[in-house]
Amino acid sequence: MPAKNAFYAQSGGVTAVINASACGVIEAARQHPDKITNVYAGRNGIIGALTEDLIDTSQESDDAIAALRYTPSGAFGSCRYKLKSLEANKREYERLIELFKAHDIGYFFYNGGGDSADTCYKVSQLSETMGYPVQAIHVPKTVDNDLPITDNCPGFGSVAKYIATSALEASFDVRSMAKTSTKVFVLEVMGRHAGWIAAAGGLIEDHGMPVLVLFPEIEFDQERFLTKVKAMVDEHDFCTIVVSEGAKYPDGRFLAEQGTLDAFGHAQLGGAAPVVANLVKEALGYKFHWAVADYLQRAARHLASKTDVEQAYATGRAAVELALAGENAIMPTIDRVSADPYQWQVGKAPLSEVANVEKFMPREFITEDGFGITDACKLYLLPLIQGEDYPAFENGLPRFVTLKNAPVAKKLDVFEL
Repeated sequence: MPAKNAFYAQSGGVTAVINASACGVIEAARQHPDKITNVYAGRNGIIGALTEDLIDTSQESDDAIAALRYTPSGAFGSCRYKLKSLEANKREYERLIELFKAHDIGYFFYNGGGDSADTCYKVSQLSETMGYPVQAIHVPKTVDNDLPITDNCPGFGSVAKYIATSALEASFDVRSMAKTSTKVFVLEVMGRHAGWIAAAGGLIEDHGMPVLVLFPEIEFDQERFLTKVKAMVDEHDFCTIVVSEGAKYPDGRFLAEQGTLDAFGHAQLGGAAPVVANLVKEALGYKFHWAVADYLQRAARHLASKTDVEQAYATGRAAVELALAGENAIMPTIDRVSADPYQWQVGKAPLSEVANVEKFMPREFITEDGFGITDACKLYLLPLIQGEDYPAFENGLPRFVTLKNAPVAKKLDVFEL
């Protein structure tokens, strides 16, 4: 079989380690020039494919590609754009085939979360539905840790490490000021429907810090919450609250809901921390401070988990190896072989069982009162935040790489999204 080009793109919210996956894909592809001629990256995700805005990664040196492993964000740009069904928007799929033919693309690697898995699955069906052979492999990524089947998702371990560290450091601060000043610190973290990131904040309990966690999986009971906060402050003189952006009232409304929608039609969130902090102030009178981790939590490459970096890189490489082995409609998974000592390996899962499926916090990971994490949860989380993999520093700041991102010459007519 003659060599073909590969298409790679990043999708959805980026992470501290998504570029490590890109590094894995490109380095693995370069080791098989007899099967993969070149890797073209889509500028800004699938939009780059539809608009024929391709990046020629062959113009990047081996050193530049290797430096991606230590660089946060999406090196080629990302997007929030979900392909509709073939029936609803056939022109987009016809455009993809047109692009693949024009640039001799036979491999499709899409690096993202749940919505990206759905896009990749749809592309994987092009051979069957529209007669064009392409092997589509989804490279897992999501800080939310909500992809099914895989034990955990690349991107999550680093966010968990950052949130646990930040909550611990802030708790030391609050404890030192509690006698005459701040009694409560509220930290808002990402996690629309699944409370994995918030759960990481619960790890500081084992460092002697009183912490209360609000999960999307547990309905927010205001009276029980305030009673718990008062009890913690009475006992410790202060407490830290870690609230997921997806925490909800019993009627299903998000605490942080703004009444607007994002590009995928999801409720736009932001503001759970001030809502919670003001509830505490009005009911209990405690002085408070609050913070929203927002982009800081997913961009913090300086504090990335070594485990996470290694898994992100490994799944990128595995995607290429699976494609070269003839696989299609597959996602590399991280399979936990042992918890103590922690051991893992790369497996695989069919995209038909991954796309549009969310993995939530199991109830046995949440304490009976709904405000903390269990020992089982700690056993799950702790291996994922182990180890440091610092970037090089220069003049006091991390040294990250910015690629040339040289464009590939266009061959097609303009396509309007």
